[in-house]
Amino acid sequence: MTIAVLGAQGQLGRDLTPRLDAVPLTRSQIDLSKPETIAPALQALRPRVLVNCAAYNFVDLAESEPDAAMAVNAWGVRALANACREAKCKLVHFSTDYVFGLDSGRTTPFSETDAPGPVNVYGISKLAGEYAVLAAETNNLVIRTCGLYGAWGLGGKGGNFVETMLKMAGEGQALKVVNDQHCTPSYTVDVADTTAALIRAGAAGLFHLTNSGSCTWFEFASEIFRQSRLTVDLSPTTSAAYQRPARRPPHSVLSNEKLGTVGIAKSRPWPPALGAYLEQRRKR
Repeated sequence: MTIAVLGAQGQLGRDLTPRLDAVPLTRSQIDLSKPETIAPALQALRPRVLVNCAAYNFVDLAESEPDAAMAVNAWGVRALANACREAKCKLVHFSTDYVFGLDSGRTTPFSETDAPGPVNVYGISKLAGEYAVLAAETNNLVIRTCGLYGAWGLGGKGGNFVETMLKMAGEGQALKVVNDQHCTPSYTVDVADTTAALIRAGAAGLFHLTNSGSCTWFEFASEIFRQSRLTVDLSPTTSAAYQRPARRPPHSVLSNEKLGTVGIAKSRPWPPALGAYLEQRRKR
């Protein structure tokens, strides 16, 4: 069975491609902002499964250029889903915890059956893409994940939260990190392993997939420095004080309980996953 990974040069795509023994596809072959590139690539490769790791992921910039975000994350994904249906190819698509956020009083993890409510343009565009994938074919699979970090960085975005924290600490900067946004940092190696298991199990529909547990971004930064044995001038701040163009969900922790319904174990807790990442980067 031929499996292809679109967005294979990104941090998740690079970890996922070898685990699936997949054909890597880049933007030069399929550009979601140019739907006319999709069908010819599928016809040439004829994959049985296409995993889409590509996205417009500039959360703040999307507020000032919503058309660009929608062109890729909504309309481009819709075109991809329709082309996959015509090619009789299963589509596996990644989405985000940012489809939540409107429920500002939430304190428990979101399940796949909870109503979404995005609070920024990026989240709206990703939710539209989810609907398009699930509507196109019942055998398609949508995976929501959260707080990704991996050894390869975020492609064109550059770096990830861990690398940003370590870089700023190395420059001796005093750091203020928000302590009122709750999420689950997720290591791309673990997300890739569980995604491969979902594909092998023939899973379809909507699944949440993150590392286990939760924290605030301030707590994540604190653990990064603790495990790295660094003394840093780090203090908590609030979302209101740390103004950014796009609103962030105050609580976007995802429940992974549904994985058990297809016989797949939840990923390890986020602190040991972070430790594995830090060990990996020391070996680079």
